[in-house]
Amino acid sequence: QVQLVESGGGSVQAGGSLRLSCAAFGFAACTHDMSWYRQAPGKEREFVSGFANDGSTRYTNSVKGRFTTSQDNAKNTVYLQMNSLKPEDTAMYYCKSKWCDYWGQGTQVTVSS
Repeated sequence: QVQLVESGGGSVQAGGSLRLSCAAFGFAACTHDMSWYRQAPGKEREFVSGFANDGSTRYTNSVKGRFTTSQDNAKNTVYLQMNSLKPEDTAMYYCKSKWCDYWGQGTQVTVSS
């Protein structure tokens, strides 16, 4: 059994920052290198950031230069530092295990103009 718990969402004005956390619990093979996805109302869920097999980070084009993902392996936690937030970043943000088919419950991010 694997559990992913996101936190850190909230409401901010455009230009603000938030840091999301995803803490993973359970089967060790599933609890590292988690990816971030987001889903805005009426839109499909999209990839935001994650880790390539060589450990490098990957981002969707719309967040490059603004978002940074990192992980603390000792805590089985992945972070998403979001800076220069825009209204179009408003969405529910989910983390997903890269190696197993588990998702967190999501954390809401709302950016007002």
